[in-house]
Amino acid sequence: MRVTIHQPQFLPWLGYLDKIDQADLFIALDSVQFKKNEWQNRNRIRTASGCQWVTVPVLHRFGQLVKDVQVNQTVNWQRQHRHAIEMHYAQAPFRDRYLPELLSLYAMPWERLHELNMRVIRWLLEAYGITTPVRCASEWEAREEPTDRLIDLCRAVGASGYLSGPGGEQYLDVMRFDSSGLKLEMQQFHHPIYRQAYEPFMPAMSAIDLLFCCGPEALTRLREARTGQNVVSAI
Repeated sequence: MRVTIHQPQFLPWLGYLDKIDQADLFIALDSVQFKKNEWQNRNRIRTASGCQWVTVPVLHRFGQLVKDVQVNQTVNWQRQHRHAIEMHYAQAPFRDRYLPELLSLYAMPWERLHELNMRVIRWLLEAYGITTPVRCASEWEAREEPTDRLIDLCRAVGASGYLSGPGGEQYLDVMRFDSSGLKLEMQQFHHPIYRQAYEPFMPAMSAIDLLFCCGPEALTRLREARTGQNVVSAI
């Protein structure tokens, strides 16, 4: 069984979904320190002028774990996101097919960022047709050192291999993985090119971009990119 592990992101990009699609189990790493203004509480959508950040405001303390970070409910971020998504994807062919479900998530009174992110991730996986099971790292005990933590989580679920994101060999102890008996693999992600709501094409948007633009063919486009069909360089 091949496992992949990553911090839960908000409206994640295609590389994130591609890695989950290639795994037999995805473990959301909710038991590590939260890093503000990376990808855990924000992402980008395509606009006529380029791209725009959609950010979930949070209340957190230094050193706080991902699963404990609270959403700042004094800011009406849901309305801002809804307005931006509705406006910038007004011409996307499949927007109306998926937008109601996304807006229903925005309508909920989220208290914790982790709960919001997990619900959004599960919605995206379902919308794309990705069937990889999802669990959270906080379900198990694991050591704090990054490589040891991944090894412990893989062993906890009986994995035979671990799929790392691109460049994992730069921050993982490869020799320790080898000695653990786990097969370490690196994701080779190639970004698909498709017709966006605006030109020219811009990669690395939230995965809702491909979904709203290509609809039921979104997963096929993502998988075809692995074979080198109609892609841009890995990001």
